[in-house]
Amino acid sequence: MNIHTLQIILLLLAIAVITVTLFRRFHLPPILGYLIVGILVGPFGIGWVASTEDTRFLAEFGVVFLLFTIGLEFSLPQMIAMKGSVFGLGGSQVLVTGALATGIAWALGIDLNAAIIVGAILALSSTAIVTKQLSEQLELNSEHGRLGVSILLFQDLAVIPLLVVIPILAGTGDQGMAMPLLLALLKAALVFVVIMAAGHWLLRPLFHEIARARSAELFTLTVLLVTLAAAWLTHEAGLSLALGAFLAGMMLGETEFRHQIEADIRPFQDVFLGLFFVTVGMRVDLLSLLPILHWVLLLAAALILVKGVIILGLVRATGNSMSPAFRTGVLLAQGGEFGFVLLDLSLESSLLPGPIGQILFASIIVSMTASPFLIRNNGRLAKQFCTLRNFSDEVQIIGDLAEETEQMEQHVIICGYGRIGQNLGRLLDHEGFPYVALDLDPTVVRKAHEAGDPVHFGDASRREILDAAGLSRASVVVLSFEDHASAMKILHRLQEFRPELPVLVRTRDDTHMDELEAAGATEVMPEAVEASLMMGGQLLLLLKVPGSRIFKIMREIRENHYKLLRDFFHGEEPVDMEHDEAFQERLHTVTLPKKAFAVDHTIEDLHLWDWDVSVTAVRRGGIRGETPAPETRLQSGDVLVLAGTPQHLEHAEGLLLYGH
Repeated sequence: MNIHTLQIILLLLAIAVITVTLFRRFHLPPILGYLIVGILVGPFGIGWVASTEDTRFLAEFGVVFLLFTIGLEFSLPQMIAMKGSVFGLGGSQVLVTGALATGIAWALGIDLNAAIIVGAILALSSTAIVTKQLSEQLELNSEHGRLGVSILLFQDLAVIPLLVVIPILAGTGDQGMAMPLLLALLKAALVFVVIMAAGHWLLRPLFHEIARARSAELFTLTVLLVTLAAAWLTHEAGLSLALGAFLAGMMLGETEFRHQIEADIRPFQDVFLGLFFVTVGMRVDLLSLLPILHWVLLLAAALILVKGVIILGLVRATGNSMSPAFRTGVLLAQGGEFGFVLLDLSLESSLLPGPIGQILFASIIVSMTASPFLIRNNGRLAKQFCTLRNFSDEVQIIGDLAEETEQMEQHVIICGYGRIGQNLGRLLDHEGFPYVALDLDPTVVRKAHEAGDPVHFGDASRREILDAAGLSRASVVVLSFEDHASAMKILHRLQEFRPELPVLVRTRDDTHMDELEAAGATEVMPEAVEASLMMGGQLLLLLKVPGSRIFKIMREIRENHYKLLRDFFHGEEPVDMEHDEAFQERLHTVTLPKKAFAVDHTIEDLHLWDWDVSVTAVRRGGIRGETPAPETRLQSGDVLVLAGTPQHLEHAEGLLLYGH
């Protein structure tokens, strides 16, 4: 690598850091940032960076490491257990979508071999975007998450033979492809046997020795060596680098070191995969696409719509209900990064004409750009879709709900029938209290209703649904879900029609606690704080503190709105900058040196409340004073415990130390 290549990489890294920072600030996925960076600085944009063999070679390692981690997740026993979803559903999706796209491409005059590759490219979805977004939304283990991952797993497996077939399709011309394909499959089988044998006889003992050394550096180096060596081996056999990485990951995935290996390789995967998306963006020629931009947008929209409908239909055909089927279709409606890999290989092999490649490149990028927003709102879209489908039955739904609650008096209305809502329902049922629950997830409603629970499909923010649930006769309303916006909407509705009705609201933490109480919540139960309180009660009980004293302490803390537990010191743990919890109130200590501005001033003189910062304690001479009086005069060596948001605490510290 020459110095010019290093300058290119530094430039790409610098621009990527700035762009991804901006995308994170506006809650946009970083993959889109990488694509835009490539489009802007590439040869068809500003022209700062040329699309060279060096940059493309480095970017290929992103796909190598991605396939390695996919191989780690590939478990033969798990595959056998999931064979229906993976091979049945996944195989049907790839076959149906690919065949339809192939037929359309062939009908438009594209050569049959090229049309087959177009179909294969459009059949694939983005493993990187879908799994990352689902993981951030804690939906990987949901019903639609499992279905989506099963289909993605088959798609990723389908890439392996396609990487073998494309060069053969490009090189056979009028000759038959049976013999070249047979040779390629024999090579792949031989490489597979060699790598798996090495894994069984050499690598497992090697990793045991490495683990005994207790060196994280040595462990990471060994993982990199194995990954790249396997990729090199398949490349030397005339196959792809990615195939070797996948086989190496599959081999190591059967060992007890799988999770540690995945944690060590993840940073390399993310960095190189980002570089891969940059190089993909560099291939897009915006000027040449402008005259045909309408075709690009049309193809992207058709891909999202048709592919989503195909997946919805296939999932429904397997016996799943409409909501997870619709959400799975939304998850996988985009093109994928492996589509870029196949497209790049097809263009290099002259299997696809350049203009068609540009349209496909741009269309897949547009679909991937829209995908994070669709995935983020897949639940809302499913609810709206199911609501529209059930619109004609709405009168029947309201009638059934009103009929069930007609004889209820002083009952509880539970809004949201997830895990907490169901647990509350069981508790009420156990103690003989009547209740009715409302939820917008058709799957939950169907399963719970079949089990005999009094649960109905309905939006609790609508007056007619609340009236049908017997709001005028209810004794308590419980909001058992985490959606703050929906909770506020329901609270305003309740304040409008029954302001005196007690309302119990559940939240994840205390971020919106004051706002919810101001909106009419009688009690707000923050999970994180309440868990600390319950654990503290058990701890005091183990320390032989009398039960009556523990009960009194817990009651006082709840009556004071958890004030004792709401602030805490933050360490060096990674903070999720995409969520409001990163900016909630916390504790911070400031030690006053001799020449600090605050020395000889009273707390009241400093007006810290102008920054929404309070002094919760002052430690002087080893003695800690809680909630010091405003007239307390500060001295050199005092340690002040401040409470506030990070930004306000920074201003307050500057004021205490320097006077500004």
